[in-house]
Amino acid sequence: MTSRRVPSAQTSLIGIDADVDDDLDPTDEPISYLSQPGAGASNAPDNDTEQGNGPGFVRNLLEWAGILGGALIVALVVTKFLIQAFFIPSASMFPTLAVDDRVLVNKLSYDLHEVNRGDLVVFERPASEADSDVKDLIKRVVALEGDTVESSDGRLVVNGEPLDEPYVATGAETSGVDTQTIPPGHVFVMGDNREDSRDSRFFGPLDEELIIGRAFVKVWPLTDIGLL
Repeated sequence: MTSRRVPSAQTSLIGIDADVDDDLDPTDEPISYLSQPGAGASNAPDNDTEQGNGPGFVRNLLEWAGILGGALIVALVVTKFLIQAFFIPSASMFPTLAVDDRVLVNKLSYDLHEVNRGDLVVFERPASEADSDVKDLIKRVVALEGDTVESSDGRLVVNGEPLDEPYVATGAETSGVDTQTIPPGHVFVMGDNREDSRDSRFFGPLDEELIIGRAFVKVWPLTDIGLL
């Protein structure tokens, strides 16, 4: 913010001649080097300033407009390229996430490293997803390209080994995963609520190009903030 510079009062040093008359009248008025209101000066407030229409008001208004405009631009850049907030519309990720929870998604994650098994990813609706009202979804990556995945005895099996999934609700069973190998550039995603989730069991392996970013922290409700 630009600030007005207030001129400082400068103190002048006056040289005293040795021949100066010592018979000064002590009643003489001292010379003031700071101007005092006098003829031609008015203490009345300027009408424009009083009404908020003076140059100072306009300058302050422009400064605030610049600050707000800059903040808006920063917010748009952050939302577009870095971090975006999403809300959870369904119970498909329960118990990890509940309806109306809010999460932050890092859009740069997969520009810096590969997708990992166990990541929570937000992605655009695949063309094979039947529900056209869905725009974005959030699911957990359970298998990567080249993995062979299937369900057996209520468990998810990856490369012949039951996958340890502490995030799935106790007693919940995984079913409906046909034996398949994940193609290059794709991942297999599922909701933590295995009995109430439309995921790769319905729309197939997910093209990584559809991934918006990785959900890394829950920010709402405030009583349940934490990393994901």
